Amino acid sequence: MIIQHPLRLQSCLRGDIVELWQDSHSESTPEFCSRIWLGSASDVAEVNLDNAHSQEEAISLIGMIPWILVRCSDWTMIPLENLVSISKGSGTKISVAIDKIIDLNGAAFALEHGVDALLLPASNSELWDAAIVIASKKDSFIKNSSTSVGMDTAVIYSIDSSGVGERVCIDLIERLEVGEGMVIGSNASLLALVHGETIESQFVPIRPFRVNAGSIHSYVLMSDDSTRYLSELEAGDEVTVVSSSGDTRKCIIGRLKIERRPFLIIRFKTKNEEVGQIILQQAETVRLIDKNGNALSVTDLKINDEIMIRQQNQMRHIGKAVEGEMNEK
Repeated sequence: MIIQHPLRLQSCLRGDIVELWQDSHSESTPEFCSRIWLGSASDVAEVNLDNAHSQEEAISLIGMIPWILVRCSDWTMIPLENLVSISKGSGTKISVAIDKIIDLNGAAFALEHGVDALLLPASNSELWDAAIVIASKKDSFIKNSSTSVGMDTAVIYSIDSSGVGERVCIDLIERLEVGEGMVIGSNASLLALVHGETIESQFVPIRPFRVNAGSIHSYVLMSDDSTRYLSELEAGDEVTVVSSSGDTRKCIIGRLKIERRPFLIIRFKTKNEEVGQIILQQAETVRLIDKNGNALSVTDLKINDEIMIRQQNQMRHIGKAVEGEMNEK
C-alpha cells in the first residue's frame, strides 16, 4: 500500500522531476514526502538489484508497470543507469532506495536524466534534508538552459601594468564553448565577461574547462546570483557560466590553480560614466569579449575598445545583493 501526498512537493519541487518517498510509515512525515511505501502496491514492482539476473528481471518489467522500485544491497551505478536509459519513453518510472547521502546525487542525475523517485528511510532527517537540496538542484538543472542575464557594454579607458600577484584559474568539471566565460571584476556591480581558454593557439594547447579569472581579490558570479571573492572559492562550488549573448548555465568547480603572475589593470567606463576595473594576468590566452561577441586578448586591448560587462547597481553583503549604496574604486 502507498499513501500519497501529491501536493506536498509543489512549494519546492516539480513532481514530474523527482519524487521523495518515505520508506514505511512513521508518526511524522517529512514536509516534501509525496508517497509512503508500506511494502506493496498495485502500480509498483519491487526488485532487489544485486546481479545480472535481477537486472534482467527489472528490465523485463519496463513498459509493463507504472513503477519499478529498486533496492541495491551493494550500491552500483551501472545497472541503475541501464534501467534509466531503457525506461525513458516506456511509461515506466524508476524509484530507488537510498540510505546514504553520497548516493543521492548519482541516482538523481544518472545519465543526466536520473531516477523518478528516491525512497528514503523515515527516521533519517539528515538524509531527507540532503535529498530536498538535490531534488531542487535537479529542478534548476532541467530549467538551466533557458536562463540568462542582462549584459551591457563598457569602454576601456586605461590599461596599465599592475605588478605581480596571485592569479586564480578556475577549472570546471565540464567544458566551455567558444563565447562562454565568467563575469569577474574588482567591483561587484560591474563584472567583465572573461572568456574561457577555448581558443586555439600555436603556442599552448586549449584548456576548454578553464577560465583564467585574474587576481585573487576579484569577485565572480555564483550560480545563486551572489558574488564571491576568488579567494573564497573551493572545489565543489557552483559558479555561473555566461555566454556572449547573456545565456547562463551552472557549472561545478573541480580545481583552483593559484600561481604568481604579472598583471594588467584594465579600467572601463559605462555609458552612465560608472567606472569599473578588472585585474587579469598579462598573457595572450586571457581574453575579454567585445560588444560583437568576439574574444579579445588582453595583450591586444586598446583604449576605446568596447567590452561586455554585467552591471548590477546594488550593494552586497557577504555576496548577497541588498538595498543601499556602495562605491568600490
